[in-house]
Amino acid sequence: MTYQAFYRVYRPQSFREMSGQTHVKRTLQNALLASKTTHAYLFSGPRGTGKTSTAKIFAKALNCEQAPANEPCNECPTCISITEGTHTDVIEFDAASNSRVEEMRDIIEKVRFAPASARFKVYIIDEVHMLSTSAFNALLKTLEEPPEHAVFILATTEPHKLPATIISRCQRFDFKRLSTQDILNRMKVVLEDIELPYEEQALKVIAQSAAGGMRDALSLLDQVVSFSSDGVKAEDALLVTGSVSQDVFYDLSSALLDKEVATVLSYIEGLIADGKEPLRLAEDLITFFRDLLLLQTGSELEELLQLIGPEEQFIELSREFSAETLYQYIDILAKTQQEMRFSHHTKIYLETALLKMAQHNTVATTIDPAIQQKVGQLENMVRQLTQQLEGNAPAAAQPQKERARVKSQNTYKAPTGRIQEVLKHATKGDIQKIKSVWAQAKGSLQPSHIALLNDAEPVAASSNAFVVKFKYDIHCQMVADNREFTTLFTQNLTSNLGTTYDMLCIPEGQWLQLREEFIRTNGMNKPQDNAEEVQEAQSFIEDATPSASEDPLIVEAENLFGKDFVEVSED
Repeated sequence: MTYQAFYRVYRPQSFREMSGQTHVKRTLQNALLASKTTHAYLFSGPRGTGKTSTAKIFAKALNCEQAPANEPCNECPTCISITEGTHTDVIEFDAASNSRVEEMRDIIEKVRFAPASARFKVYIIDEVHMLSTSAFNALLKTLEEPPEHAVFILATTEPHKLPATIISRCQRFDFKRLSTQDILNRMKVVLEDIELPYEEQALKVIAQSAAGGMRDALSLLDQVVSFSSDGVKAEDALLVTGSVSQDVFYDLSSALLDKEVATVLSYIEGLIADGKEPLRLAEDLITFFRDLLLLQTGSELEELLQLIGPEEQFIELSREFSAETLYQYIDILAKTQQEMRFSHHTKIYLETALLKMAQHNTVATTIDPAIQQKVGQLENMVRQLTQQLEGNAPAAAQPQKERARVKSQNTYKAPTGRIQEVLKHATKGDIQKIKSVWAQAKGSLQPSHIALLNDAEPVAASSNAFVVKFKYDIHCQMVADNREFTTLFTQNLTSNLGTTYDMLCIPEGQWLQLREEFIRTNGMNKPQDNAEEVQEAQSFIEDATPSASEDPLIVEAENLFGKDFVEVSED
């Protein structure tokens, strides 16, 4: 007989052999014992979590000659033939390769015929989300009201692609990813059955790489067994799965703790040269620092460790890091991992993250008791001096000073001199150019930066600068203080207009006051409704000259003698 993969040989043949999925097993077993099985089931969940295996076990339990029972006997001819895949009344249908409506109609035509030898005719439709819309429509009525002898079991990894009308006609069971311990226990059963020695750490490496899928775990185990004929060793598992040894992570973390940047980068360079993926390295580093946090918390959490063991060297290493530092490391790596998914330069992102981590200020958790006592004494002295100063200060004056100080810190002062220069040279054409590309330039920013500009608008512009009015002072100050943000935004404008501009920020209240002063200074006695018309008003003031008819003597003469009899001549 030809060699078969582990995941085929050791596929569970009864509910008791299944790993995890307790909620599914208990519900189906209770329904079998009470003879309350329904006509349609939907099994959904990630790959390798036991959907198809559960469907076959359930089909055997339905048709077992010992039924009703919560487990198939696996000894009667019906159970044996279903296990071998030769029973005519248990039909497995692959929707991925038979997605057309014609194949579905063939099933519908045959479903009304009674089973040949079993109690139920069971249809197991795998990857049901691959069916076409016409095939779903053809299946719909039969799925709702099938013959009494028919049972449909639909399996899918993407339930969101199924029509709601199909889902509503089924009992839905959501399969969860298997825990690391469940995968470890199953692999131990396999290795003990073939009498092959193994290392616990090797199985942990395989379980972590499987990401909750039993089929992936057994496939990787199959590879490792083929690679090392004399036993399953940790170094072989690391090589096959592409993972990194815990000793490498120990050396890397020690270099981070000592801020040896060159050593850290050389470790990463060597790992990537060996074929390790930067994205996978970032994920493994997150798991490593998470394990260090668990070791810090207590020895009762040792069973939850995924990447390292509870050896003394790792316990000592966990004590050298503060919890705050480990949280910061995990946060940096998690954000970097998200950015790496959308970039082809993943190595640069990982190296940048490690540089940030090396530059992070770490605080040792073990402090000399004498130094700690001295710091406590100094803190008490400072506290006493502060209380004495507060007692000598006037009670009413101090809150006023505090309020004045807070107010002075929170009030933003706009660059009024530069803004007045912009108003002197502003034109309507310039402000219209800025407004025409404002939305486009703002849309290319990050969401957090866009939020700062939601209540802002350009109100005046000259040939080399423009003024932006903000509704809230705090937003104005945040934008004005962030030089990188203003540079990036003006670069976006420049790329659209071809002209370089300076960005000047002003809160709404200060803008209204400045605009009134500017208009009054330039001879206008009423404010303009639109801010961009300030320059037009000023130009009118500068260019206009008094007409003859506005001279009070001439007006009086015209009133006395009439306009037809008054002639004005200029010498």
